[in-house]
Amino acid sequence: MPNLYQKASYLTSAFELSQLVEDVGHEIAFAGRSNAGKSTAINRLTNQKNLCKTSKTPGRTQLINFFELDDERRLVDLPGYGFAKVPKKLRQHWNTVLSSYLVDRKSLSGLIIVVDIRRGLTDLDWGLIELMDEQLPIHILLTKADKLKNDSRKRTVMKINRELGGQDITVSAFSALSGLGLDEFVGYCDKLLDVG
Repeated sequence: MPNLYQKASYLTSAFELSQLVEDVGHEIAFAGRSNAGKSTAINRLTNQKNLCKTSKTPGRTQLINFFELDDERRLVDLPGYGFAKVPKKLRQHWNTVLSSYLVDRKSLSGLIIVVDIRRGLTDLDWGLIELMDEQLPIHILLTKADKLKNDSRKRTVMKINRELGGQDITVSAFSALSGLGLDEFVGYCDKLLDVG
């Protein structure tokens, strides 16, 4: 059977809550600061170079993008947060839409917060963790892990686990470039999407 994630295909994009796909099945949402590597992580997971548009310009993902895996399962790429150049009005709109999506969505079975391993958790990441208030499983994906040496990488993962202070949140290091941590990443996604 081909890998479920390799079958991913673009489904639709939503700007308003009314444009979201029907709230059935299972989906994992990817959130994170602008330029943390969300789109790149999804592309590596699905083994498709151009499924998600990636850009050196932060704030490129401006819509909630849905990707279908099968009739029951989807991946969702959320707009990056914390990018100052996005107009204030648009930022306010996104805060409302994203909060409603994350808190009210029944089919959302897990959240992957994408964090640049060199930056660690920011106030905005913590804000998102607090918003979810342990309502659903969260995995912190520490991207760009190839930028750190092995020891430093392990220390960072341990440090973030300590900062989370026993909350039921998993953490792993990942590099889209080298494939480091890909199997672990796939394993978390399988669990969240109830694959197996």
